[in-house]
Amino acid sequence: MSRLRRLAAIACALALALSGCGSAPSEYETPAPSTAASTAAAEAPVLDPAVEKRLLTHAAQRLADAADRLNPHDGYPRSTSPDGRWQLGDADNWTSGFFAGSLWLMDEQTGDPVWRTRAERWTAGLELQKTRTDTHDLGFVIFDSFGWQYQLTKDPHARDVAVQAARSLATRFNPAVGAIKSWDVDPNDPETPGWRFPVIIDNLMNLQLLSWAAGQPGGDPAFAQLATRHALTSARVHLRPDGSTAHVALFDPATGAFQRQETWQGQSATSTWSRGQAWAIHGFTDAYRESMRPELLDAAQRAADWYLARLPADRVPYWDFEAPDIPRAPRDASAAAIAAAGLVELGRLTAEERGAGYRRAAQDILASLVSSYLTLGTPNQAVLAHSVGFFRQDSEVDVGLVYADYYLLEAISRLHRQ
Repeated sequence: MSRLRRLAAIACALALALSGCGSAPSEYETPAPSTAASTAAAEAPVLDPAVEKRLLTHAAQRLADAADRLNPHDGYPRSTSPDGRWQLGDADNWTSGFFAGSLWLMDEQTGDPVWRTRAERWTAGLELQKTRTDTHDLGFVIFDSFGWQYQLTKDPHARDVAVQAARSLATRFNPAVGAIKSWDVDPNDPETPGWRFPVIIDNLMNLQLLSWAAGQPGGDPAFAQLATRHALTSARVHLRPDGSTAHVALFDPATGAFQRQETWQGQSATSTWSRGQAWAIHGFTDAYRESMRPELLDAAQRAADWYLARLPADRVPYWDFEAPDIPRAPRDASAAAIAAAGLVELGRLTAEERGAGYRRAAQDILASLVSSYLTLGTPNQAVLAHSVGFFRQDSEVDVGLVYADYYLLEAISRLHRQ
């Protein structure tokens, strides 16, 4: 906690100079790693304080401006337009929880009550999403908003909202498949032929909601079992022998039989979509932390090793590792931020030098993002520039993305939970 308070002191000195800082709140609750892993994390180098200060100063300015100028009744930031303005999505959009999550992360970093007030305002309007059973994205929407609210305030209402969301998410689990269904798509649609039970690599990121809710009042211990089984299924069907990942895995919902790998957002069914690989690093790491199943640690490490071995010099990947126009292909800063957050945690949970290496890699990625990918000096209202939402549909290409900003801040936060 002493390093978190040091970061709070830095943040309190930001040029934005808000209304004064209180003491730093308690850490986000995660299980302790092994002694060997703790030693590795302790010996790994610390991110340059000047890099942290530059990031937090810029993030505070961008987030405060958007939080105070925009109204959640009008929608939630999703991506920036060509002129740099936030484009808004409805509360039922999969990205709606990330802006509130970024505000909660600033509350965690600074202890400033102004950030808490902003975060509560942007969280409240998401509550109706807690009963949805038509989406797998409730972790993104609810746990990154109400989950953070409960962790930082212990508000029982926030806890109850998140537990209800977990209950809703669990209804999408198919025991024959051993996974939560991702999308409700038409198998007769020519764009999704035969897609009766698709499971996407992104879905790993929603499992933490279930694992957490399993131990909460009103939760069900079976939620944790569902989460672990889904993660193990994903490790079997998404992760290729070389450590790369496919975006989509298709199943027969009646028999549970795995049918084939596919893609929706990647270059092809056999390529490696960079954000999908980042989801794998982050998601398998979190699933291992919650379950301590060695198969999931192995999956996270294999995904991380493949990813790190193929990064360009500035540590920020192209939108797909097999994009045909590399090196002219667009970079995806969102994938870099997600991977960095995952690598920090993987370094904490991996013993000795290998763990320290993951943490060093995360710090190199963060330093690159801060040096070359911030929107400093531009009209772009996001924190990070140069992300890609959906390249193949020419949607949200070379823009700011709300989840890129969220995972950039999560990575910094995780560095201070070691």
